[in-house]
Amino acid sequence: MSDEEQERKALSLARLKRSKQHLKSARDLLRNDDFADSVSRSYYAIFQAARALLALEGTESRKHSGVISLFNRHFVKTGKVGKRLGVILKDAKRSREMADYTELAEFSREDAEAQIADAEAFIREVETLIAKESGSETE
Repeated sequence: MSDEEQERKALSLARLKRSKQHLKSARDLLRNDDFADSVSRSYYAIFQAARALLALEGTESRKHSGVISLFNRHFVKTGKVGKRLGVILKDAKRSREMADYTELAEFSREDAEAQIADAEAFIREVETLIAKESGSETE
């Protein structure tokens, strides 16, 4: 493995770790009945997992819309991941924006639980792909 590939893998694993930290925060917020913030954190879990895959490709965007576009281009359209992951990412972003920027938006326990379940599924599939792409197990 080249130095560049090792750096990409290290960045990918760091982002995956961050993704799992966001997921833990989302669960903690849910336990404290903070549904909107739970929805927001679970989006960031999904977002960081998407960025973890992009790191393996050597592809980057600082914008959320750019990450979604690149994820769809490099992973959904190529068939490396199912279309469902592209939908999860897009829908989670929309929910996060409502949770963070719309004062009158209300989220229920069920909304937060559903987004956490989506984040868990997204991360599981990303972990599998990272292990396959990098030839090793993830943390």
